[in-house]
Amino acid sequence: MIPKKVAEPQWLGLRAAVAIGLAASLTRLICLTLGFGDTPAAFGVVVAVLVVRPDFCRWPSLLYPVLIVVGGLSMAVGLGVRSMFPAGPEVWWFGVVGVLMQLLALALPAKLAMLTNAVAAAGVLPLLGPSASWTGLGHQLEAIAVGLAIGTVLQWGLTPAGLGELAPSTGPEGKDPPLAVRYRLALSSWVYWRKLVLAAFALAIGTGLATATPKYLYFGVVLLLNDSIGATLARVRDRMVGVSLGVLMPLLVFNTIGINSVGLGLAMGGSAALVTAFNLGPYLNTALISTGVAFAGYGPLMAWYIPNRWIAYLMGSALALLTGVLLFPNSALRRYRKLLENRDPASDAALARLYPEAREEAAWLGQRLQAPD
Repeated sequence: MIPKKVAEPQWLGLRAAVAIGLAASLTRLICLTLGFGDTPAAFGVVVAVLVVRPDFCRWPSLLYPVLIVVGGLSMAVGLGVRSMFPAGPEVWWFGVVGVLMQLLALALPAKLAMLTNAVAAAGVLPLLGPSASWTGLGHQLEAIAVGLAIGTVLQWGLTPAGLGELAPSTGPEGKDPPLAVRYRLALSSWVYWRKLVLAAFALAIGTGLATATPKYLYFGVVLLLNDSIGATLARVRDRMVGVSLGVLMPLLVFNTIGINSVGLGLAMGGSAALVTAFNLGPYLNTALISTGVAFAGYGPLMAWYIPNRWIAYLMGSALALLTGVLLFPNSALRRYRKLLENRDPASDAALARLYPEAREEAAWLGQRLQAPD
């Protein structure tokens, strides 16, 4: 008999998988019915499945309009750069937009820091296809709104009794520094400049290395490179495990019944169920994004999508790790141990904040690490 403490999270995960599968199917069906097209429908599907939380806690209400505004602004910047310089090469578009997205992310308050990667990714989305337009951008934002609505309604409808409370805030307490101060501090940091420069040249590096999908080097750098070595290592592990899990169901489902609303629901829900079955909940979002990307480009990418995406992400991961280790390295493990040696009550909060990143570094080095009390 399965103990209750083990069975309950798995039961919740399977319930969330059902909600995720339904959200994907309904969002695609409604978006296509409204005439948005396949690409906007893919945007809506990915947002709809990410809105469903496996613990069924609710997102803060403010997140919904903020996500649409921030995502729309980021995509408008990317499309604006492309429209102003239609004859410019793709590597130049990516370089300019990558720098602008890093600067725009600094304007986000600390409580919206979770959207930093969304800004970096959304800005270059209009650069990925040959037919980006302002009308298409409008449809994409409408599809995102549909995805937010459907995912939220399905989560509410399938929330078990006694759950569904508002998730606790993960942002730091207190007021943010003034905007001018945030920019001044960032622009005086070599850690920030290394990411800014890499965001500008990542696609050019991937193109120069003759990778089949150089855009994933850009995503690898802007999504994985973090301030500390430990945080970068954690993101690399999340990306590679999540991508590996997220492409299995599309291979099985799309090759069997093709791409349609039912198949998409089975692929998305199946990816969520697979993550639950292997007790790999922290990789759920990355796996769902990978499944969504496979859905969006599966037709032309079917023959070579998976190996080339893995290779490109591995190269992007390697570039992020080499940059984090060789250029102005910032070791969370070293700082954690120093604080632990000179521990006082004022350092408890810093120890708790550094511990996950320090533990990641220690695990990769095969070392033990004392946890804070």
